[in-house]
Amino acid sequence: MGLVNGRSDNEFEDEGPVSPVTIARKSLGLDRGQHGTLSDAEQEFSVKYLKSELLRSMKVVLFTAKINILMPCGPVAVLINYLTANHAWVFFLSMLGIIPLAERLGFATEQLAFFTGPTVGGLLNATFGNATELIISIFALKGGMIRVVQQSLLGSILSNMLLVLGCAFFSGGIVFNKKEQVFNKGGSQHAGSLDDEEVAEISQWEAIIWLAILTAWISVLSEYLVDALQGASVSWRIPVSFISVILLPIVGNAAEHASAIIFAMKDKLDISLGVAIGSCTQISMFGIPFCVVIGWIMGQPMDLNFQLFETATLFITVLVVAFMLQDGSSNYFKGLMLILCYLIVAASFYVHVDPASVGELLTTTISGRILKTNLPKARS
Repeated sequence: MGLVNGRSDNEFEDEGPVSPVTIARKSLGLDRGQHGTLSDAEQEFSVKYLKSELLRSMKVVLFTAKINILMPCGPVAVLINYLTANHAWVFFLSMLGIIPLAERLGFATEQLAFFTGPTVGGLLNATFGNATELIISIFALKGGMIRVVQQSLLGSILSNMLLVLGCAFFSGGIVFNKKEQVFNKGGSQHAGSLDDEEVAEISQWEAIIWLAILTAWISVLSEYLVDALQGASVSWRIPVSFISVILLPIVGNAAEHASAIIFAMKDKLDISLGVAIGSCTQISMFGIPFCVVIGWIMGQPMDLNFQLFETATLFITVLVVAFMLQDGSSNYFKGLMLILCYLIVAASFYVHVDPASVGELLTTTISGRILKTNLPKARS
């Protein structure tokens, strides 16, 4: 190749009317004569790309799960709180609105774990896996509801060990009624992971942004939920202990309940056990100590001093579940027994009078304000 006026043949090829560069620019609409400068065309392309990615991300996060049909309950709860201040409806709608948010929070955490590796991904799952319960507990601690925090965390453990496992065993036994389902007892401690062939549906930064948005919205609804708890207890004539142990855990564990049942119906009991037992481990080893530390920072006397009735219930539950899992097999009857045990626990907390409430602060709601007055002490 020679030189013409000090320029190589390649330079003339690049600038020719049919050069590859010219054809690419015209095919992509980046020719200066059509769209002005090249930077303007690139900016226009970037804006269109960002809009398409935003719509795709919203479609994946907000419209792919059927449970997202409950998302409008959150704004409705906020609206009812300002219009009527009906605590029963605010509590009920806030609870329904948090359920899909908790499920989507877990989805965003799983998507982020694709980009972080197994170690950081496991830490993220441990942190955000029970983020809903922790957020509700933080607002309850802020309001001085120590017993609500203790009982809700205890209820999450009882719900996973009895209700989730029971429903998984029962549904799996009904679907596969002609055979006995088996599982790996040693592997039941590990949470079910995604298949290696699966890929992330959203990007890393999209997952981080959605984590922030969902956490913020859960925090807003959790504040309304906690503020309306006492009023809902009075309106429904249901003890606060029953709401804390039975109803509140449903908010954070509904998605885990559904996934455990689905895996059991697909004859994947190892994953169902991993979901239930893994959640119990996270709450007992991370959630409860975390709330103790947060209570210490807030100046609230949050501790691990659970009442005798609650401790005995947990101890018996552990024995029952260990007995059910010792042979490494399951059937519908074992699931039915676990479900009945959970119903017994629910009934006992419905009629049980919490001795720790005697002498504590009596909270009453008057015109949207929470007034705290000490119970009168008995005269000797």
